[in-house]
Amino acid sequence: MSGLRERQRADRHRRILEAGASLFRQSGYEGAKIEAIAADAGVSVGTIYNYYRNKGDILVAIVSMEVNEVLNAGRGVVAMPPANVADAIDTLIGIYIDHALIYLSKEMWRQAMATSTQQPDSPFGKTYTGLDRGLADQTCELVERLRALGLVRPDMDIRSAGQIIFNNMNMMFIEFVKDDAMTLGDLRTAIRRQNKVLVDAIAARDG
Repeated sequence: MSGLRERQRADRHRRILEAGASLFRQSGYEGAKIEAIAADAGVSVGTIYNYYRNKGDILVAIVSMEVNEVLNAGRGVVAMPPANVADAIDTLIGIYIDHALIYLSKEMWRQAMATSTQQPDSPFGKTYTGLDRGLADQTCELVERLRALGLVRPDMDIRSAGQIIFNNMNMMFIEFVKDDAMTLGDLRTAIRRQNKVLVDAIAARDG
């Protein structure tokens, strides 16, 4: 019975988050109402408040769902990366970038970023920071894996290299979110161009 209850609970969470993501896209974050999210999810308003205190909690849960999915996909790249530094980094970043608009719109990302910046010590801010840290750590793990395979210089400061790669991607993603005209393709092209400098700096001579 406990397993069934857990599955039902997970299903309710998923329905709420999917309804929230859809309504945030349609009506905007400010325009979406908890009552409408509950109706679309097929649950009562009280059920939503059992899980989430407000729309901000729903938004950060959607961000968490997005990031956890890409982290899960990224583990496969870290375990078996392409045998080329540029391709390996591009593959991992591609997972991060290409998934970015599945659940969230640019407007939703802007709201999430603004809230995390304005309220860094809030549960929302701490969760958002933790998710960013998870992505940065996975980028570092990939560089470490590439060094173990002899593709990255043995004297490389792995942590700094991984953080630089992630921070560059993160800054470019912020620019992407701010610019409604910028496409995912534009973002990938810009990141690849900038990463070439980083790849040339960290790759082993025969990597």
